[in-house]
Amino acid sequence: MGRRKQQTTESTQKAQLHELHPQAGALRVSWLWKKRAHANPFSDHNLAYPPSPAHFDWSPHFPHLAHAGKRPEVADIGCGFGGLLIAIAPLMPDTLIVGMEIRAQVTQYVTDRIAALRLAALDNDIEMSSTDAVPKKNIWAGTPGGFQNISVLRSNAMKFLPNFFEKAQLHTLFFLFPDPHFKARKHKARIISPTLLAEYAYVLRVGGIVYTVTDVYDLHNWMVTHLDAFPLFKRIDEATLREQGKGDIVDAVLNGTEEGQKVERNGGQKYFAAFIRIEDEK
Repeated sequence: MGRRKQQTTESTQKAQLHELHPQAGALRVSWLWKKRAHANPFSDHNLAYPPSPAHFDWSPHFPHLAHAGKRPEVADIGCGFGGLLIAIAPLMPDTLIVGMEIRAQVTQYVTDRIAALRLAALDNDIEMSSTDAVPKKNIWAGTPGGFQNISVLRSNAMKFLPNFFEKAQLHTLFFLFPDPHFKARKHKARIISPTLLAEYAYVLRVGGIVYTVTDVYDLHNWMVTHLDAFPLFKRIDEATLREQGKGDIVDAVLNGTEEGQKVERNGGQKYFAAFIRIEDEK
């Protein structure tokens, strides 16, 4: 039974490869994965979570890398369809990277997408989906790390982040194109807030970086204002990040996500800000 299940899983992943765009690395979004743009973080989503990080087993997410106590050090909060995960996976092949997403269908889509890419990275002879404009060549073969270092987790980061990550476990946090919650009465649901910043500072080690980007200026101003006011974060400009060798990460933040690419196509404005975790002066 176990072998039959394994064969079925492999067949499913190979079938997904025919839906995998050879250049974008994205599965065609069918009705099975379609979902509303955002979810209410205060609703009961019947989510499972461990009582503490020590109780969570990462090996099913990273079967080839989660050994000898290796744990994620990068988290994409509200990862959406996984564009950033795919973009930065080859940039940090030895670092475990996890996306956290609250929507069930979207989480399943990213899970399937990563499974297909892992298979594509192993086999240069796999047939890919193609159109008249796009060749069948498998450009993912030989990708550094083979996408074994990325995974997605269905969870509510606003409630359960410390249940998954130890103090100072992470060195990078991403908040890319989060729900703007335009109405004033909904501002409490924004992913950046004074209360939540304390949790982000807890899981992020000193010297770690928080990256934010949005196409909504009001939300950008909100995030910058709250991060500036928090004593454990200090703003770091884009030029400095590039001088430190993080230019590829900045480019992925700006252009690696599906939302970022949509803004680019529509000629919209992107508002970027990054902050470094600093020592507590007390």
